[in-house]
Amino acid sequence: MGNTTVTEKKEMRDVVRATGTQGGLHIGDGPLTSALTREGSDGLLMSEVEERITRIRPMSTPIDQITRMTGSRTARSMEVSYYRVDSKPESAMLEECTEIAGKEYDGCAVYRIKTTDDTLFAPTETILIPDMSGEPEGTDTTQNPLVLYVTERVNGSDGVELHVIAVNGVKQDGLRRIGETEGGESLVRMGRAASELDVQTGQFQALPKKASNYCQIFKAQIEHSTVMNLTKKEVGWCMEDQEESAVTDMRLGMEKSFLFGSKARLSNKRTGDETLLTGGIWTQAGKTVKLEKDLSHSGLIKLMRAAFTGESAGSTRKILLAGSGLIERLSNLESVRTLSAQDKVTRWGIDFTEIGSKFGTLYTIHSEVFDMCGHSEDGMIVDPDYITKYSFMPFGVEHLDLKSSGIRNSDALVLTEASCVVLRHPQAHIRVVCV
Repeated sequence: MGNTTVTEKKEMRDVVRATGTQGGLHIGDGPLTSALTREGSDGLLMSEVEERITRIRPMSTPIDQITRMTGSRTARSMEVSYYRVDSKPESAMLEECTEIAGKEYDGCAVYRIKTTDDTLFAPTETILIPDMSGEPEGTDTTQNPLVLYVTERVNGSDGVELHVIAVNGVKQDGLRRIGETEGGESLVRMGRAASELDVQTGQFQALPKKASNYCQIFKAQIEHSTVMNLTKKEVGWCMEDQEESAVTDMRLGMEKSFLFGSKARLSNKRTGDETLLTGGIWTQAGKTVKLEKDLSHSGLIKLMRAAFTGESAGSTRKILLAGSGLIERLSNLESVRTLSAQDKVTRWGIDFTEIGSKFGTLYTIHSEVFDMCGHSEDGMIVDPDYITKYSFMPFGVEHLDLKSSGIRNSDALVLTEASCVVLRHPQAHIRVVCV
């Protein structure tokens, strides 16, 4: 990351080092220098190379820009394994409901129910059926949604059986009953309800799903001949100008791979070499929302709801990367102004247009990569809190001595990075497709 000066070396000798309770480095009797920072927390300071990269056309490569600004994780292998954040489903559908013999609970009939996912519900949990009415205690009116209580879950001949009672069922023959069902009603999982003497409850385990991606080696080479360096030019055009142009092109290629790349491992039988291709986040996203091409105010509200509620709930501020066609339709919506003021906001060195709603806020930006890759009418909503970049080889510059090796009379630089981008909570990210 840089060379340590003589002064820094002296300061490093004079200071007192101590190890913290969590293994961190504590400095005493001296100032905190960059050299000590590198010693105690390597990678904390962004290198000069990274700082320069983030200043080169950030608007063209938003995914690469954001992941560089937020910092990447170090990968110790070209194949990155990570765990996707997962959550237990919130609802299932009712398929069958049959009354059975049982008087464990006074005043309540016992039912055996079958759902689309019987393993979702556990004993002592309550279940809400929004489409059915219940009779609250102390009244004779059916004004509340029906609530069930899971008394037990047993292994029957047809698999798992759920036994439930209707907490606020309609009273018939002195018992609270569920009533007539047609099937297909939504069952919403609610909180557990333990008795006074209960010490334990059903166990709950949530295991994240393991996934993997490959770090792709991205490269660019710049050469400037010795004759070119010595020749007088009408305008200043030096090695640094070529380097900036190469970085721009390289980042644009990386952005395309990070978005739409296909994960693959290629083996060359003739040379024995192996090439890894990274998978893009477009296919990693866990949800797709379809918009009509004649986008309306209600369609935009529908998109907002899908992006910020249910399984997609995450940050209240997300990023909408959109092709030019989708941006055009959003711009033509006069009703957007009533949805919220379209203010400019700058984050991660990128200028976004802000679209707000009562569901959440979208930072919107036109992505030229969507246009280049055939998705000009589409977009993608990304949650910046659940996107991670892994770097096996951070962005680096290597000088090639082509003169001494007798290859060419030129100065050469090779830019290299091996990295990938992953989504840790797929449901928080949405593909927006126009139909």
